[in-house]
Amino acid sequence: MALEHQRVVITAAGRDFGRTLALSFAARGAEVHLSARTPEAAARVREEIIGQGHDPARVHAHACDLTDPASVRAFAAAVAALSGHIDVLVNNGARYQHGPDLLSASDEDVVETLASGATGTVLVTKAFLPLLLESARPDIVTMVSACGEHGNHRSDAHDAFYAAKSAQAGFTETLSRRLRGRGVRVISLYPPDFDNHDPLSPAWEDAPRTAKDPLTAQSLVDCVFFAIGQPRDCFIKAFHFEQV
Repeated sequence: MALEHQRVVITAAGRDFGRTLALSFAARGAEVHLSARTPEAAARVREEIIGQGHDPARVHAHACDLTDPASVRAFAAAVAALSGHIDVLVNNGARYQHGPDLLSASDEDVVETLASGATGTVLVTKAFLPLLLESARPDIVTMVSACGEHGNHRSDAHDAFYAAKSAQAGFTETLSRRLRGRGVRVISLYPPDFDNHDPLSPAWEDAPRTAKDPLTAQSLVDCVFFAIGQPRDCFIKAFHFEQV
């Protein structure tokens, strides 16, 4: 799927699946605005993308702390200064907190987990909505988690992470209904734990995937591109995955 005319914003793209998404969008020709909590992390991924032969003018690195409203506003303002619209917003950022015991996390850990995953998603979406509404094909993609599904109990994530992801799920459900009339598609993914291989490795796409294998990041990337590539009358609200 070619995305030469798409402008994409990705949060928490300094490592892990956010980096995978940034590399994958750039590989398909999109202009990418990637953020990370520190400018150094964002710059590293930008240089990595440029090193693959992409136009430096179409790869932008930004610092954004999702727990800080002023930082979110500054991120959106920086993107707006470079572009009159964006086509895809990917809400990827959320701090993971491990531990099935509620008492295992400090109060500070709980606050940051909720702030980055729940509050951060709302603030980023709010800040970028005006730019999305200037697009002819606006999409909001949110990486929720199986932890955001009602009744899920298979993860060893902390209760605070479950709470953050449940809040994301509720937010995107409401947002989907309220923005449909304005032509904005809201797409949520609810993956279980998955294998995030390096997308630049040829083996990543060539390796056979079977029902006995864990879900891969490639499959999630495929889901994202499938959803945003549909005609504008097709609103794919969510991807849910069978648990192993």
